Amino acid sequence: MDATPRYYGTGRRKASVARVWLQAGDGKIEVNDRSVDDFFPRPTLKMVMVQPLRIAGVEGKFDVIANVAGGGATGQAGAIRLGIARALLHVDAAMRSGLKKAGLLTRDPRAKERRKYGQKGARARFQFSKR
Repeated sequence: MDATPRYYGTGRRKASVARVWLQAGDGKIEVNDRSVDDFFPRPTLKMVMVQPLRIAGVEGKFDVIANVAGGGATGQAGAIRLGIARALLHVDAAMRSGLKKAGLLTRDPRAKERRKYGQKGARARFQFSKR
């Protein structure tokens, strides 16, 4: 094992959970042992993911290693974003104000509403027929 320190953060979004490690490096991002371009083909998801690094002004200074499970692509990108933001707090607590102001330290509480019994979905009903 190498001597460079690693900083850990956990992120969650919808049904996704991400475990994120930061270590000093040249800005490589690896998600589930794959490159970020391979894992997230859409540029918007990559942009969402690196927001904390950009706002903290450390883009290209840390390598990101993330393991993410559950949910879809958007939820996974959001979970990694929160994990990166939380790991950055371990690097330097002075980054807190900038990350908090951008809303990157808040866990998004929105999740899928459960389907109700006797109905088509969470809100949708079966069509009513008078006769």
